[in-house]
Amino acid sequence: MPEEITTAPTPVPAPAPAGRTAARSLGIGCAVLVAVPLLLVLTFLGWLAVVTKDASDFPRVAPEERVDRTVDRSREAYDVLGFTRTIRPGVEQLGVSTENTIGTDHCYRGGLTDEFIGGAYRVSHSWALDHVTAEQAIPGMRRLRDHLEDTGWDVTTYRENVSGDLWDLFASRADGDERVSFQWFADREYFTGGASTPCAVDPDWRQGDDEPAGEELRAPDFGPSARANGS
Repeated sequence: MPEEITTAPTPVPAPAPAGRTAARSLGIGCAVLVAVPLLLVLTFLGWLAVVTKDASDFPRVAPEERVDRTVDRSREAYDVLGFTRTIRPGVEQLGVSTENTIGTDHCYRGGLTDEFIGGAYRVSHSWALDHVTAEQAIPGMRRLRDHLEDTGWDVTTYRENVSGDLWDLFASRADGDERVSFQWFADREYFTGGASTPCAVDPDWRQGDDEPAGEELRAPDFGPSARANGS
């Protein structure tokens, strides 16, 4: 006959008195109701403290100086890429022609508001070259990736031959406040680059100025540095 296996029943604890159980449940419930909102409030206040900014968080720098710094970032990359053409200011047709433009934007307080900080601005520089062959672009992108890593940049994205015709490279530093980006479109032999610098406050800003500081500034002629030219 097969061996029969039996187990002893698990003892069931005696129920607590109804009043004590209710009180205990009420106590735990109240503690949870108090703790959760308090945690949310503390988290919210901590988040606001981190992301909400004002003018005192940024250096006071004239827009002309920020434009020079941003263009210098682009020029450094241009040298590493090995390009030698000089690009005149402006753009005739986005995504097709050469480009050399300056852009400015407000800097915002953050948190739960989209309010911009009076006098605070950010500068970006965009450039592009047409007729860039694979023999120029591919080794140039690889050199630039290595150069950025060697000079303290965090390469956040580097992709070769995405979807068969796109190469891209993105990097940042200064906690992400300074960024550079590069793309090469193999099918169009079109190369684009860009740089943006951290927010600053215009020393000449006056209450009532609603446009970003430096909006009237234009890009200078853009090309390789004198050093890259052997001068």
